[in-house]
Amino acid sequence: MSQRIQGIGMTSRRTRERMISRLREQGIKNTEVLQIMAEIPRHIFVDEALESRAYEDTALPIGHNQTISQPYIVAKMTELLLENGPLSKVLEIGTGCGYQTAILAKLVDQVYSIERIAPLMKKARDRLWEIDIKTVGFLHADGGLGWEVHKPFDGILAAAAAEEIPNALLDQLAIGGVMVIPIGREGKQILYRVTRKEDSFEYEMIEPVVFVPFLSGVSRARV
Repeated sequence: MSQRIQGIGMTSRRTRERMISRLREQGIKNTEVLQIMAEIPRHIFVDEALESRAYEDTALPIGHNQTISQPYIVAKMTELLLENGPLSKVLEIGTGCGYQTAILAKLVDQVYSIERIAPLMKKARDRLWEIDIKTVGFLHADGGLGWEVHKPFDGILAAAAAEEIPNALLDQLAIGGVMVIPIGREGKQILYRVTRKEDSFEYEMIEPVVFVPFLSGVSRARV
């Protein structure tokens, strides 16, 4: 493993351990989530100029008007997704820089990740390969359409806030499956956990959050 991946100074293992201690103080209890977040080098998922800030509890820009979510939100959403036990097949909406993807890939059997901005998807794929994560399928597409060919999903995690949940995502959630998604307009977003029952959906309001908006279509930005 290269020194860059291992980290040094403000990107070192010790800095990651301080992040984990903070997450515990913030109420994250899932030991597997905490262990994986201690192992995954968050600093390689941001631009080099921001590496020293990678373990702060804040969102950081990753280009194309997108952000990497703060560590607490990554931990909270993952914990909510896995609260009822391990999952086999998870759909991620919004690959972004790939950090959340990496966390999921260490905790579930298979991740299918959709990103509407091709250059972000390519960078994320390269970073995951760099740290030997190869159980992720990538698709450059409109996340609101889901990934029909691989349904149903045991879990769905969305890293962008929709004004309402796309019907395609609800349809692609397995019975008993869980979706974690922020809902609402800018300034009024709430994180929800949605569980699919035999003939209905159960909605749980978790806490206020701040996410980039859930956009339809695909970006024409070039790789």
